[in-house]
Amino acid sequence: MAAPIMTNKIGVIVDSFQLGVKEGLLKAKQVGADGVQMYAVSGELDPANLSPAARREWRAYIDSLGLDVSALVGDLGGHGFQDPAANPAKIEKSKRIMELALEFGTNIVTTHIGIVPDDTNSRIYETMHKACVELSEYANSMNSHFAIETGPETSAQLKSFLDSLGSRGVAVNFDPANMVMVTGDDPVQGVYTLKDYIVHTHAKDGVKLGDIDPRDVYGQFGYEMELNHEEIANMAESGSSFREVPLGEGGVNWDGYLKALHDIGYGGYLTIEREVGTNPEADISKAVQFLKRYRG
Repeated sequence: MAAPIMTNKIGVIVDSFQLGVKEGLLKAKQVGADGVQMYAVSGELDPANLSPAARREWRAYIDSLGLDVSALVGDLGGHGFQDPAANPAKIEKSKRIMELALEFGTNIVTTHIGIVPDDTNSRIYETMHKACVELSEYANSMNSHFAIETGPETSAQLKSFLDSLGSRGVAVNFDPANMVMVTGDDPVQGVYTLKDYIVHTHAKDGVKLGDIDPRDVYGQFGYEMELNHEEIANMAESGSSFREVPLGEGGVNWDGYLKALHDIGYGGYLTIEREVGTNPEADISKAVQFLKRYRG
């Protein structure tokens, strides 16, 4: 079944170009994106490094290119919000990133919170739940969303966790490739399962080559395996369990996936993420054109 005509705007993660923020913004414009997502965790866009004047200058520059900001990335790493000792500082930084997002014209920050455990009585679950209740309430008070990226657990498990938070401030950044590559969950069904929470999506593709423990990818507090972002990217490029591949070349059923997003009334961004490959600009440009074909 062919997907319906797509009306969603197309975004690009600026950092995927691996060129720095300013040059990445120019490249996003050149490849035909409508908007951009940017990391605001460290470096140029860390809220702690930005004066009020610098924030206005960045916003003016992005506006001058005719680009929207679809979301900021606020992924602080280190098992997400599973470590009770680290959470107070992470929660405060997450709040500052949400505030910066509003100054940049978006009310969405995407993140990883760590794998949601099966056991709702576990210490890790309790720690994550407490942190996410606070973040959800804060986001809700600003009419914003702190959006968890899909992939570490099944969509049904994530929905159950979100349902328990008491507000929609913590929502979902839907990444279909993560689901395909790690848990083997079906992204199409996942859209319907998480329909009440999806506020942003990543356009990415991948293939699953073999079974893998999600903890070996995303880590877990107290679990010996912990990878940084670069090591995860290496795993996605040359590992034996899964591979990230250019859009349309992997296991994501794009016709079914885009139809599902249309069916639930999702009107937000499809933001291209490319974390591997030797020529990200070419891959991102092809991805923009791949999605534009669905516009009819």
